[in-house]
Amino acid sequence: MNRAASSPVAIRRNSLLTHLECLRCGAACALTLEHAGCPACASAGVHVSLRPAYRKRARHYCYLPYEDTLGLMPGNTPLLQSPPLAQALNVAGLYIKDESQNPTGSHKDRMSALGVYQALDFGAHTLVLASSGNAAVSAAHYAHAAGLGCEVATYQDMPAGYLAQLAACGATRLVFSDNAGRWRHVARRAAEPGYFALTNHHVPALGSAPLAIEGYKAIAYECHSSGCVPAHIMVPTARGDLAWGIFAGFRDLLEAGEIGALPKIWIVEPFARLSRVLAGESLHLNYPGHTAQFSTAGATVTYLQWQAAMATGGGAVVVTDDAARRARELLGFHGISAELCAAAGLAGAQQLRLDKKISADEDVLLILTANASRDPSAIQPD
Repeated sequence: MNRAASSPVAIRRNSLLTHLECLRCGAACALTLEHAGCPACASAGVHVSLRPAYRKRARHYCYLPYEDTLGLMPGNTPLLQSPPLAQALNVAGLYIKDESQNPTGSHKDRMSALGVYQALDFGAHTLVLASSGNAAVSAAHYAHAAGLGCEVATYQDMPAGYLAQLAACGATRLVFSDNAGRWRHVARRAAEPGYFALTNHHVPALGSAPLAIEGYKAIAYECHSSGCVPAHIMVPTARGDLAWGIFAGFRDLLEAGEIGALPKIWIVEPFARLSRVLAGESLHLNYPGHTAQFSTAGATVTYLQWQAAMATGGGAVVVTDDAARRARELLGFHGISAELCAAAGLAGAQQLRLDKKISADEDVLLILTANASRDPSAIQPD
């Protein structure tokens, strides 16, 4: 029997957390298990996610929705500095936040842990999500650790190693031929009592559950605590959860007076999506493409990633698979293992350096979402 169904669990919600609010118009919404975005903006034809709102406290900047009562929270991943890569890029400093050192091997653990706490808080018995990669593996492990069920809507060609981990955690896998089918299934489940949708299931896309995305803010807090507040951050991005969370963390630091300016966040994408939106196309269209960058494939753009780029003065940079492979070889030469989309962050920084959008006297931070052992492109033909 699931822990949530059999016995109460001590979940401590942050007493400063008051409600959810729209990223665009600031409208207040109630804290609920369902994530439907801002109704006011949707009625105006703009589909926008929500963010948690906290009562601000003097000399305080770490705002997460739950305390780690079960010892599940990941984080405190290594922050690496590479003078040889900085020299190759011709920048002042090159830092790498190695998220592959989280318990299941990717940054997704930060979201999964808070998703589990929200599910327990609201009495849900099962996490449901659409993923054929890192999020699926992470959610399955964290749900299992918390005594929750996990249901994953995947594609047929999910890598064998991922399938084995889902099976080991007792997760239920359902196979769909396209993303629309996966999202429809998650949306149906989200409407049923006891199911909590961790990832996006809306069309147009909104992004993942707002309280769960808060887990990514800790990346900013950890960088700051380690003395790293770079001028530029390269974030491999599908729908923008990670990029927005990092932006929100640095925004907390800025509002608390801990830093003087926001780092510029650059959305690294395998084909033009946000790039096209920034050039004037609609936020809510599909922008399909083909890529071996498994973890950042997908055709949708969200307000989350748009805001993370625009609010920080960053933008989007398209990195081809070939450029990402060359960057992965360079990282490997210096002893750093990276999944292809994470290596694309280095290639994106190289492009921005050539375009003079990154200066020689500035620091750059790469978010290494996972290492090559979790990347199908490293072990299967592209």
